[in-house]
Amino acid sequence: MIWGDNSSYDELDATPPNIIIIYADDVGYGDIGVYGSELIPTPHIDQLAADGIRFTSAYATAATCTPSRYSLLTGEYAFRNERAQVLAGDAPLLIEPGSYTLPEMLRSAGYRTSVVGKWHLGRGEGNVDWNSQIKPGPLEVGFDESFLLPATNDRVPTVYVEGHYVVGLSDEDDPLRVSYREQVGDLPTGVSHPELLRYGADLQHSGTIVNEISRIGWQDGGQSAWWDDEEMPIVFTDLANQFIRENRNDPFFLFLSMHESHVPRLPNPMFIDKSGTGLLGDTVVELDWVVGQIMAELEELGIKENTLLIFTSDNGPIFDDGYDDGAVENANDHRAAGPFRGGKYTAFEGGTRMPFIASWPGVIEEGIVSDAILSQVDLLATLANLVGVEMPEGVGPDSQNLLPVLIGQNDEGRDFLIQQGAGTNLHGFRKGDWKLIPAASNRPGFIENKHNSRENPLTTPQVTTAAYLFNLADDPGETTNLADQYPEKVQEMTELFEKILETPENQILPRLRN
Repeated sequence: MIWGDNSSYDELDATPPNIIIIYADDVGYGDIGVYGSELIPTPHIDQLAADGIRFTSAYATAATCTPSRYSLLTGEYAFRNERAQVLAGDAPLLIEPGSYTLPEMLRSAGYRTSVVGKWHLGRGEGNVDWNSQIKPGPLEVGFDESFLLPATNDRVPTVYVEGHYVVGLSDEDDPLRVSYREQVGDLPTGVSHPELLRYGADLQHSGTIVNEISRIGWQDGGQSAWWDDEEMPIVFTDLANQFIRENRNDPFFLFLSMHESHVPRLPNPMFIDKSGTGLLGDTVVELDWVVGQIMAELEELGIKENTLLIFTSDNGPIFDDGYDDGAVENANDHRAAGPFRGGKYTAFEGGTRMPFIASWPGVIEEGIVSDAILSQVDLLATLANLVGVEMPEGVGPDSQNLLPVLIGQNDEGRDFLIQQGAGTNLHGFRKGDWKLIPAASNRPGFIENKHNSRENPLTTPQVTTAAYLFNLADDPGETTNLADQYPEKVQEMTELFEKILETPENQILPRLRN
């Protein structure tokens, strides 16, 4: 079966496939066995790659989590929305209710849609009362069901939210209170009671202690609803598989957004010491188990052949991200970003070049390895084409239809893409084999974060504000800056980059190709 630019699976008079995206958190290119990891066993993810297609030039849009998630769901680069930065745990909903999103598009095609796991795209309209209805949220942007870790596992509130309500609040006389401005209540914090901690943390992560781990921010009350970190992967997996079982006879979309290997790393005891690189690797083993559980459920229900299963991650890896969890000391020379430079927060390849695997038995041939360039921002247009939906004009402004690439029919991927580092003035720009980090007068100092040497990005000094230019074909590790040697290439790429910053890609692509 071969799709052209304007064809879709629906035109073959076949049943639309179920679609599952398993989205990892801070898992790097080099954390997965099939991408070169020797210290972290990932047999289930490796099998997924053997069953389908593995991409070597696939990207998240940003090197931090909120922007990447925003882009995946909206088909829009996050830098076009000034609020699309790493959000506080009590931030209002980032995506405007009623927006045209990936789940909304699939729902219009008859899909039942669900998100399980990490959200970190805001809830409510500000000043959330966690003891009453929390709205708007995922149900207002296209999901039929939601069960969430509302922000990140290192932020309060450490509770689950199902639909519009916190799960498990049982005492009206013990309301849940949350603050990111000042301490509420008198519960121990990482500052007041460091002796209660499993391991220490920096000042930012030294708020309320939950499960012997201090978090960002403070909370008090509602303890009947507080989660158990070690049980989180089981909770999410069980709910995901329940959704799959309940909808096995009709098309469904599941966004299973996991928290591994984001800090604090507190894996279930059955995964402790299962890797050769400490808690960081153990959490990836835990994630691999989750993938295996989903694969097994599809097999048992007999729907594996009619399910498109995608595995990828939101941004690059980091060893030290605020907790003294031994990640640096126990790294054992593990290169979490694989052969690439940088990691989380940076504009180097390690920040956004992601593991990306897709399996769809009978449609995607087994064992394909593709170097086609694609971005997670393309999933909206690509999956719309797959299910036969014509998107309204102006939505998904940066999303390109790469269906033939996704299913391994050709390798004609993107011509170029933007990679957003932390903040608003740190970008990478890849065009073909060339990679530019544009000059900027106020570029963040952690541009030089070398995650493969496990330095803390927030303490690594700024080296230069000049442009970087690399040829990724010859220098995938971005070791040699060619900007002075090829000033005309810097100028050419800078001009195109600046056009894209101002104009959605889908408006400029036709002009560039004519």
